Amino acid sequence: MLLLARAFFIADAGGQFMSGKTGWRATTWGELLAEYLGTLVLVAFGAGSVAVAVVGLTMSGRTVVVFQGAGGWLLITWGWAMAVVMAVYVAGGVTGAHINPAVTFAMALRGAIPWKKVIPYWIAQILGGFSGAAIVYFDYYKAINAWNLAHHVTSRASSGGLTTFSIFATFPASYFHGGSFGPLLDQIIATFFLILFVLAITDGKNLGVQGNMGPFIVGMAVAAIGMSFGVGTGYAINPARDLGPRLFTWLAGWGANAFPGPFDYWWIPIVGPLVGSVIAVVVYKYVIELTIEKRKASLEVGMVNPEGLQDEVRTTVSN
Repeated sequence: MLLLARAFFIADAGGQFMSGKTGWRATTWGELLAEYLGTLVLVAFGAGSVAVAVVGLTMSGRTVVVFQGAGGWLLITWGWAMAVVMAVYVAGGVTGAHINPAVTFAMALRGAIPWKKVIPYWIAQILGGFSGAAIVYFDYYKAINAWNLAHHVTSRASSGGLTTFSIFATFPASYFHGGSFGPLLDQIIATFFLILFVLAITDGKNLGVQGNMGPFIVGMAVAAIGMSFGVGTGYAINPARDLGPRLFTWLAGWGANAFPGPFDYWWIPIVGPLVGSVIAVVVYKYVIELTIEKRKASLEVGMVNPEGLQDEVRTTVSN
């Protein structure tokens, strides 16, 4: 009976089961819903941790010291790491949980998903980011208003509103002095490492992750990036994580802080991660993946004909 039940639920490439149609969830629409929900969880818990550090704890009266400065940064770093873990566990069984247009782009470059799914995935992810930001806003808007009142910020669109805007989206550090190259390079480097780590963690030919620990290790990769390459631009490393909340904040009154952002920054968390993902795919393929394959093939040849392999080596050396 178990075998019959499994056979009954085997689907073809068009989302049709042998027994007939099963509805939209068996098609790409189900994947899009999973990407939407996964990205929603990512932003809700990631931006939620920033809200706690920026306005939540301070305005609640629970603490005014522990989560300021570097302590606040560590809270945010681990908050985003855990957000990634939870989001991947939520959507991973359906799509592998891209929850990031840069990851989707990388998977398409590697042939893991068809190119026709890329734009729909991106739209679902951006909508998920928008919705996640909305959840955080409606839970923390009183704390945001209280922070603005306490710090004499009369408009979210003013320069003073940039602090509460940082709950939702990113902007460059002041040491870039308004230039674009530094922030763009920062996003390329950080996303390069993210995609490199994702490829290594999910590659069964590499060391591999035992059990169901993949999402947790990906979260640790995000924590490492945040601690090492986070302060330059806020390590968006994900166009949907930045653009979705940026759209929401623009509608919610943050004005020019959202679009075009400080120093016309809005496009950098989109372009930088996509460029970084391309570089990571190429580097991983030619430095790690092909090396593993060639070494495996060499070992297999040696086991089949070790004497012949030795003769070949002697001939090569003598020549």
